Amino acid sequence: MPIVNRIADFHSEITAWSHDIHSHPELLYDVHRTAATVAEKLKAFGCDEVVTGIGRTGVVGVIRGAKAGGETKVIGMRADMDALPIEEQTGLPYKSTVPGKMHACGHDGHTAMLLGAAKYLAETRNFAGTAVVIFQPAEEGGAGGKAMVDDGLMTRFGIQEVYGMHNYPGIPTGEFALRTGPLMAAADHFMIELEGKGGHAARPHIAIDTVLVGAQIVTQVQSIVSRNVDPLESAVVSICMFQAGTTDNVIPQTALLRGTVRSLTPEVRDLVQGRLAHMVEGIAALHGAKAKLTYHRGYPVTSNHADQAAFAASVASEVVGSSKVNPDVAPVMGAEDFSFMLLERPGAFIFIGNGDSAGLHHPAYNFNDDIIPIGASYWARLVERAMPA
Repeated sequence: MPIVNRIADFHSEITAWSHDIHSHPELLYDVHRTAATVAEKLKAFGCDEVVTGIGRTGVVGVIRGAKAGGETKVIGMRADMDALPIEEQTGLPYKSTVPGKMHACGHDGHTAMLLGAAKYLAETRNFAGTAVVIFQPAEEGGAGGKAMVDDGLMTRFGIQEVYGMHNYPGIPTGEFALRTGPLMAAADHFMIELEGKGGHAARPHIAIDTVLVGAQIVTQVQSIVSRNVDPLESAVVSICMFQAGTTDNVIPQTALLRGTVRSLTPEVRDLVQGRLAHMVEGIAALHGAKAKLTYHRGYPVTSNHADQAAFAASVASEVVGSSKVNPDVAPVMGAEDFSFMLLERPGAFIFIGNGDSAGLHHPAYNFNDDIIPIGASYWARLVERAMPA
């Protein structure tokens, strides 16, 4: 089946919703305008239930099929609502009206596509079961997915399977990609605080140079991946911040480093964390410095369940054709807090191609409006296929 004709009919309406959200970006849990807009539209569509305040500012809509019989199945579908603290550089007529904030990851389009599917499903109800549309705050580092789960999302609405979707620049417009198992990485963050002995730059022999210690750490932690992780596995260790000193002739007493670790399996995650701790402690001790490592485990691995991934691929193939669906795409080392939902229920996360656009989190990024009816049709067909009338 191709794009749903009824959804294609209100393509321009869904696009207008996306542009409106784009113009009014909100960060993390502070998505009050967006959440209110979503709730208002779901009520106007005639959803059977519209619940706000799940996971602080999340919104959930419940749509019951017209034909029920036997045991009722419940399918959850999730979109994210929050933006990023980036100054927009697109020049679009609907560009951000809020300085320093923009929808640089396409959550405006994600929200609009799921709203479009909700409108269609509430109108047609050509399925036997219950569709639950989930609009989540704080995906961008705030763990809004976990907050919604902790607030009883799955049990309160009886969700049995859960699905997510994200646009992906570089994949051709309207094509889909996913895989069984790890699709996106676990994302951990760490801070290294160093203390040495400050002194004059001309007398380094009576100082303990935290810049030198930090530089050794930056260099040596790369051996964790190259010499400790199995070459057939994947991991990333990146130190992205190094603060030390205030002038050119003083060896600083302290230094601060911050970075991230990405991994695709629990075993590699444990290995990298352990090796990082040993290495930081050892290098500091070698130079007579003190080191404190603070390690925070963030989003877990986004891992698709086999049956649901195969089902999602088949639904996508019905919408765009099997030649435009990659069911075994390589994993990516970015992270996604839909992972918390996949830990609670079987499901699958899928990428939809955004075409040749600027990358995610780039100030020139923009969601591709051409994929709106494709994504919304995927959601609609997923419900109708999973719970046929």
